[in-house]
Amino acid sequence: MKKITIGLLGFGTVGCGVASILINNRYDINTRTNTDLSIKKALVRNLLKERPYCEGIQLSDNPDDIIKDPDIDIVVEVMGGIEPARSLILAALNNGKNVVTANKDLLAVHGYELFATAEENGRDLYFEASVAGGVPIISAIRQSFTANKISSLIGIINGTTNYILSAMTDQGRDFSDVLLEAQEMGYAEADPTSDVEGLDAARKLAILSSLAFNTRVTFNDVFSEGISKVSPADIKYAEELGCVIKLLAIAKNQDDGIEARVHPALLPKEHPLATVNGVYNAIFVVGDAVGETMFYGKGAGSLPTGSAVVSDIVEIVRNMTAGSEGSLNCNCYRNYPIKSADSFTTGYYIRLKVKDEPRVFATLALFFAEAGISFNSIIQKPRSNKNAEIVLVTHPCKEGQLRQALDSLNSYSKLDKIYNVIRLETNEI
Repeated sequence: MKKITIGLLGFGTVGCGVASILINNRYDINTRTNTDLSIKKALVRNLLKERPYCEGIQLSDNPDDIIKDPDIDIVVEVMGGIEPARSLILAALNNGKNVVTANKDLLAVHGYELFATAEENGRDLYFEASVAGGVPIISAIRQSFTANKISSLIGIINGTTNYILSAMTDQGRDFSDVLLEAQEMGYAEADPTSDVEGLDAARKLAILSSLAFNTRVTFNDVFSEGISKVSPADIKYAEELGCVIKLLAIAKNQDDGIEARVHPALLPKEHPLATVNGVYNAIFVVGDAVGETMFYGKGAGSLPTGSAVVSDIVEIVRNMTAGSEGSLNCNCYRNYPIKSADSFTTGYYIRLKVKDEPRVFATLALFFAEAGISFNSIIQKPRSNKNAEIVLVTHPCKEGQLRQALDSLNSYSKLDKIYNVIRLETNEI
C-alpha cells in the first residue's frame, strides 16, 4: 500500500477536525483510497499548547519544515487570513505539493493567482471547505453539474446570520440581543462585522459564482448588505406578507451579465430556503438540464468543515494514483461582464413613517410613479402622534429606479423616517 503524507498549515478548530477524522476513520479511508494516509507535520504558533489528536504528528512553528519536506505530498491550509496563507500556498505549489485549503477570504481575492500557479506546476488545488462547511456544493458544481448551464443559485451560506434571524423570527427578540447570545455560544466572532454585514457570504458567493458561470468573479464584484437594520417590526410585517427574512446570497447568469449580490430579503414561506433555520446552510441551484436542486447541511464547525477537507484530500490521492493531478483546477474560460447594482431587478419592502395628513399618500405614490414603480401591496397601521407607519411593497423594478424614488422621498417635508428598505425575492429565481 502506497504511503501518502500530509502537512497541516494550522492546527486549530478545523485542523483538529481533520486529524480526528483521519484517525477515527483511518481504516475506511485507507481502504477506499488503497493508500496509507497520515499527517506527518503541523504548523502551529505555540509549540507548548496541548492539542487533541496530535499523537504521532510533528509540531513546528517554521512553515519551511512542511513546505520543503520532500516526504509531504499534500499541504492542507487551515490557518485562515490572506497572509501568510497566500505566500505559503504559492510556495507549496511551487515545491510540487498538492494543496487543500478552506480559505474563502484568500480564494475570493487571490483565486486567479493561486489557480494559475497550480496549473503551471501541474498540481491540484482543492477547496470544498471554503463554502458552506460540510455541504458538498463545490464538488457538485465542478463535477455533477458539468453537463449543465447553471442559470442561477440562491443560498443561505452564513450560519451566524441565519441563527440570528431565525431566533429573531421565532422569539421576537432584537438583533443586538441575539447577536450577544450568538457570541456567547461561539456562533459569532468577538468582532462580528464580517458575518453580520454580509462580507463572509459575499466572499463565498464570489467563489460559487466563478465556478457556476465559468467566469471570474471576485469579492469586490459582489454587492453586499448586512442584517443589522432588521428589526422585530420588519419580521412581523414579513409574516403578515407571507414571508420570512433571510440573508440571501444570489447569483444569476443573465443576457447582460452576471448578477451577484448578498443582502437580507423577504422570501415567501413556500420557497424551499424559507425553512432553513439556525446555523444550517443551504444552496438552491438551477441548471438547464437537471432543473432545480438544493444542497443542505451544517455550514461550519470542526467536523463538518474537516469532513470537506478530508474529502478533498481523498480526491487528490485518487488523482495522484491515476496520474491526473492538475486536471480539475479553475475553469474560468468565460469573460462575462459583472452587472452594476443599479441594474438589479427585484421587489422592495419599504417601511416608513409620515405625517398623517391629506394628500401625503398621494404624494408618496407620485414619487414612485415618476420612477416607474408600482405597488404590489400597502400596509398602514393606526396613526400615532399624528404620524402613520406605512409599509410599501413594490412590484419588481430596477435598483436605480428605487433610488430615484427614495431620493424624492428623502426630500419630502412630510416624511418623518425611513426605517428600512429590504429586497423581496420571489419563487422565480
